[in-house]
Formats: sequence, C-alpha cells, structure tokens
Amino acid sequence: MKVQSLQIQAVKVPLEKPIPSGRMVIYSADALLVTLRTDDHFGEGMVFTLNGVRLSLIREMILSLEHLVIGRDISTHGEFIAHVWRELVFLGQRGVGAVALSALDMALWDLKAKHANQNVSQLLGVVQQSLPMYRSGSLRLSASISELEAEATQLVNEGFKAIKMSLGSKKIADDVARVKAVRQAIGNEIELMTDCNQQLTVTHAIRLGRQLEAFQLAWIEEPVVFSDHLGEAQIAAALDTPIASGENEFTALGMIEMLEKKSADILMPDLQRMGGPTELLKVAHLAKAANIAIAPHLFTQMSLPLAASMTNAIYVEYMPWFSPLYEEQLVLNPDGTVNVPTTPGWGFQFDQSAIQQFLYK
Repeated sequence: MKVQSLQIQAVKVPLEKPIPSGRMVIYSADALLVTLRTDDHFGEGMVFTLNGVRLSLIREMILSLEHLVIGRDISTHGEFIAHVWRELVFLGQRGVGAVALSALDMALWDLKAKHANQNVSQLLGVVQQSLPMYRSGSLRLSASISELEAEATQLVNEGFKAIKMSLGSKKIADDVARVKAVRQAIGNEIELMTDCNQQLTVTHAIRLGRQLEAFQLAWIEEPVVFSDHLGEAQIAAALDTPIASGENEFTALGMIEMLEKKSADILMPDLQRMGGPTELLKVAHLAKAANIAIAPHLFTQMSLPLAASMTNAIYVEYMPWFSPLYEEQLVLNPDGTVNVPTTPGWGFQFDQSAIQQFLYK
C-alpha cells in the first residue's frame, strides 16, 4: 500500500459573476487538484487561490514535498505529517507550506479510507449522520436592498434553512437596513449569518452588533482583521450574538491563541490553512475541550465527513464554486441538512470529464 505517483491538475473555475471584496474583485477560483495513487486505489485533495494568484507557487511547494510521499506506505501517514512539519520549521509552518501539506494530507486520508473500504467519517467514528448546511457566496455587500431581498428569497426557495450575507458598510445604519430587509424577506425560521470580512474596527463592530441583536443572527463573522484576537475577544464579550472567526488562521497554533484569548464563540478552521484534515481534527478536539463550536470553512465535500466525527460541529458551509468539478453533488434534505456520505474515501470524487473544460491550457 505504497504511494506510487503524484498528479497535480491546475483548473480555473470562472465565477458566475465577479464578486467585489475588501481586497480585490474575484473573477475566478483557481485550484490544484492533487491525486496520489497506490497500486489499486487513488486519493484526492484540493487547494485553491482566487484569480490564480500564486497558484504556481503552491504547486512548486507541493512538488518540493513529493519525495517525502512517493514510496511511502500509507500506514505511516502520521510519520509523513510529522516529517513535513519539521521540514517547514526553517521557512515557517504557516503560509504556502501549510497549504501544500494540506493537499497531500487530504489525498492521504481519502486513500486510507478507500483502502479500508470506509468513508472517512466511518474511519474516524461517525457521531452525526447529517449536518446543517448554510449557503454562502451570495448576498454580497455590493447588492442593493431589492437585490438582497430577491436573492435571499430565492435561496430559501431552493431549500436552504440557513444563509449568510455580507456586512461592512461604512455607515452602521446601512448594514442595519440590509439585515432588516433580509430578515423580513426570509422570516424568523431561517437562520441568518453575517460576515463582515474583516472590515470593521472594534468600536464599530460593537455598536453595529448591539443594533443587530434584535434580528437573532446565528453569528457575526470576522468583524475585525483576523489577527486581532484581542479585539475579537472584546467584541465577543460585549455582544449576545455569537462571534465566528478563524478561517484565516494557520494551523492549530493559531487556533490555540484564539481559544486562549476567547476570541470567538465559533471556530471556523479552513482545511488548507490548517495544513489538512489531520491538523483540523486536532483543532476540533481542542475546541471541544473548551466548549467551543466548530463550523469548518468551505471544502464542503471534505469538511462534511470530518465534521461528522465531531460532536461540536454545528454547520458545514456550501459555496457552489467547485461543485462542477465533482461527480457527486450535495443534496439538501427538507430540513436544511445534508447527509454524510457512506461511500469509501471522501464520498466525493473529481469528475475527470467535467474537469477538462477548466484545465489550465
């Protein structure tokens, strides 16, 4: 059961329409699809950037780790992870090194589970057969009130019982009006999350949060720059609405700092910034010990089986960018949950025929 080959495919997935964000206008999600093969199975992983920025750099970093994984028995997966973390010490264990490791770690988990003829969730121990799934990527800050109302209504009509909208207007009154309009459009039975995309100051966030209490938000996400954990802690202490954060932190060390400073009520570890499933699982256990909930960031097809093994996982996130790359599609249950797959590996597999149209030329 030794790894025999590594394949990397670069793909560019154009967005349906450009998304203005605080840092750039996003036109495409560009990913590296990583496949590790043994003599009779293959495992898949994926990491991505926006607009293809530094995608080639991540590819080179993955290739720099190739000699550590080729020829390795998958039963020594843990030894591989430990070796890579040691190798990354000199240049730093956060950043592109962690992202590169995550792609290989994802593929190894998929490979191990397939060899065991089990889903990753079964390999870990299933505690949740289904999880609530919220829709993100819509209801952007650039949308007008009427557009927000129409879009929110459409998402609810598609079956979503939880949706997320962007905040971060310069005027508090503008964000309050946006939330009020969406809440009135969807009613009180639908969970409404908000994401400030690191746009606010601590004072602004507290003032805004207090005015939003009446709308019973599921959470306020990343109100200030992600590295300001003390600021997040101030906001969390001042508000009844939960604060969610963590998607931009790297590795369990970053999450430990958040837990120590009580920066968030809900941690949102990102698979590629954590360094892969192995590190993300550590974070889930640390959060559980601190009585903190987990809502993994993106990577739904891999986050779902992982979250199924966590008693403190409360949501998985769905953004449709990468759905065209997969053979299997996520299906919402009438109650807004999605079932954990039971087929071997992640339970989702890249569709090589569909991928052809997205490959870098």
